[in-house]
Amino acid sequence: MATAADLVFAPGPVSARPARRIGIAIPRLPVAQAGAFLSRTATNLADTDLVVDLGDRIGSGRWWRGVATLGALVGAAGALALQLPALTGSVPASKAPALVEEGRLSAISPLARGSVTGRQAPPTPMARRLAEAPERPRVELRATIGSGGLEGALRRAGVGRADISALNGQLAGVANPRGIKPGTSMELVLGRRESKAVPRPLEFLSFRAAFDMKVEASRGADGELRVKPIPIRIDNTPLRVTGLVGSSMERSARAAGVPGHIISEYRKQMSYVLDFQREVRARDRFEMVVARRRAETGETELGGLLYAGLVNGRSNVSLMRWGKDGAFYWQNGESARKGLIRTPVNGARLSSGFGMRFHPILNYSRMHQGIDFAAATGTPVIASATGRVAQAGWGGGYGNLIVIDHGKGMRTRYAHLHRMNVKAGQQVTQGQVIGQVGTTGMSTGPHLHYEVWQNGKPVDPRSAKFAVGSQLGGADLQQFKAEMARLKGLPAAG
Repeated sequence: MATAADLVFAPGPVSARPARRIGIAIPRLPVAQAGAFLSRTATNLADTDLVVDLGDRIGSGRWWRGVATLGALVGAAGALALQLPALTGSVPASKAPALVEEGRLSAISPLARGSVTGRQAPPTPMARRLAEAPERPRVELRATIGSGGLEGALRRAGVGRADISALNGQLAGVANPRGIKPGTSMELVLGRRESKAVPRPLEFLSFRAAFDMKVEASRGADGELRVKPIPIRIDNTPLRVTGLVGSSMERSARAAGVPGHIISEYRKQMSYVLDFQREVRARDRFEMVVARRRAETGETELGGLLYAGLVNGRSNVSLMRWGKDGAFYWQNGESARKGLIRTPVNGARLSSGFGMRFHPILNYSRMHQGIDFAAATGTPVIASATGRVAQAGWGGGYGNLIVIDHGKGMRTRYAHLHRMNVKAGQQVTQGQVIGQVGTTGMSTGPHLHYEVWQNGKPVDPRSAKFAVGSQLGGADLQQFKAEMARLKGLPAAG
């Protein structure tokens, strides 16, 4: 190879100071050395890794060489991108409204997009009018069973009487057509008919005959309709909901997914043993267990209230429905309806207690022989116990007054009513609506004045005792306790 020694300086006279020439000697390598040089260079290039993993051996010479390669590639790409010429072209002008309308008339598209599916042209001599328009070979329909039942829905869908009669005969012993709930959907297929003078034959029918059964009817090769019941698996695990009472037990329960009629039943049963005005607080926890059925197809059906509880750390309440009459019992088997209903007005506020007080109208103190519940006019008033109506009419300062005789020397009075729903001599049951809250008589606003009289003397309704009811015992009590333990052990959903 050429070195610095190969540079030759040509000598010349000193006085003349000729220009100095510099020459570079070109190396002349033998053929064998040239081949070895090329082979060695090719091997080095083959061993060189141009693609470097920047996550491996960070900071090494190989890593820095990869960073430099990546930077060079990115810079080259950016330089080329800046040199690309801008694409120019003409923007199509918007179509005139006349052209748009012309295209819409000529287009074939869905009616939802405004198309008329083609332009109508006048008939030519080659066009011939058909005697009747051809029908589809089969019609698939989805219908809803209404108040007319399954038969009425099939008639509206175009099914003939013969097929309906044959279907009813096949359904005998399988499902009750009259028991199908209105609103149930059904799918049916009608086949080809010989002429428009006869109804289409029923080829296929599918509907939910009951919550736990689906029914399918199809026409066989012999032309006969056959019904096939399809059972649906059901899970009967009840639904347990619990939550804090908060500012309103009704709102808390509805937020947890409990229907309104279940909440009303809960308050009704609890009113036999609790005073919602004084004994229920915001930090108390309510518990409800509701009968529920869940089908494997995803539908859910709620039943009635099975268990009602309230946990407050002071007087925990556990009531459960038991027996053929559906009455509620305490955890010890004692009937919940053993006394008067503490609050004969749902959702009312206790506005005045029992005892001496200053009368707001007479302007002097006197004995207040009952308690007052403030509520809106028209709020239902219920009988606090079973008995016979001794009086239902005007009671002077009491306004519209109802007096109920419960026997054993006990009577209850309901005063200032807006409307009375019972008459004298009528028998009423505990919890029955007997009137509505009003402001008749000597009243300063809509409220219910409620009195309890025992042996001819007024007593505080919040402390009156009225011992009636039944008591479970023996094997029935053991089964009752076991079922209550099972319901209380269910996982809570709210």
